[in-house]
Amino acid sequence: MQVGVVFPQREIGSDPLVIRDLAQAAESLGYSHLLAYDHVLGASHDRREPPLSGPYTEHDEFHEPLTLFGFLCATTTTLGFATGVLVLPQRQTALVAKQAAAVAVLSHDRLRLGVGVGWNHVEYTALGADFHTRGRLLDEQVAVLRDLWSGRVVDIAGRFHRIDRASIAPSPAAPIPIWFGGRGDVAFSRAARLGDGFILPRFPKSDDADGTVALKELVERAARVRELVDAAGRDAPFGLEGRVELALPRDRWEADLRAQAAAGITHVCLNTMDAGLTHPREHIEALETFAAEVQLGDPSR
Repeated sequence: MQVGVVFPQREIGSDPLVIRDLAQAAESLGYSHLLAYDHVLGASHDRREPPLSGPYTEHDEFHEPLTLFGFLCATTTTLGFATGVLVLPQRQTALVAKQAAAVAVLSHDRLRLGVGVGWNHVEYTALGADFHTRGRLLDEQVAVLRDLWSGRVVDIAGRFHRIDRASIAPSPAAPIPIWFGGRGDVAFSRAARLGDGFILPRFPKSDDADGTVALKELVERAARVRELVDAAGRDAPFGLEGRVELALPRDRWEADLRAQAAAGITHVCLNTMDAGLTHPREHIEALETFAAEVQLGDPSR
């Protein structure tokens, strides 16, 4: 199992030195990757129709993931980068293909692109995208991305795309893995058909102090995704990304990781947000504490 870090978007602040130090600390401590959430705009929920269902508002800070990775790939050498997830249908596909290819080239293929449909219709409207066709668009976008990353001149005439004999250069030396995220069977099925992996949601609950209920639900979702992958007849490797919360009791960290590994989860991210940390550099200290507790540098892990 690979153990990574959730980039603490809402709590890390904007000091580039702190952001660099967090990535370098993660790398030196043996974490495999840094996963960043995505929002272009933070929208007020007040008197909104239709209402916004997600947890973030205009007060939450979000660094743009691909720009962030472009900065961090120059300050690290082995740390992987993953979007978890990039809201792809609100973006121009060819532009994302170019941006992701640039990160892959400059990082020597350390990028994993997690994508999903999102929930914030305000962002879609602001970016000139159609919120209501986002699922169908995403299906086509995945194929277009892979074609553009091939390095070939492509001629694409789809429902949502027209690319007339064009290419991306430089192109990635290796295919960029595309993972999916989401909360239900539609997202699970899309990943089973089209993806290289799935980023599993985990919902901490205020009455679940040791995290056992949330862990049980995560494991059940993992089993459901695997079931759909098998039903799709996929023979290529398929990854699953789970999550462990720093806010769990310390004596539950190792057991939580082992339970996810036993469920066939291949990657796990440590989430340090919403754990009562009050200063950006406390997130770096939290990475050190967790790594020591679970013996992250042990070759037998």
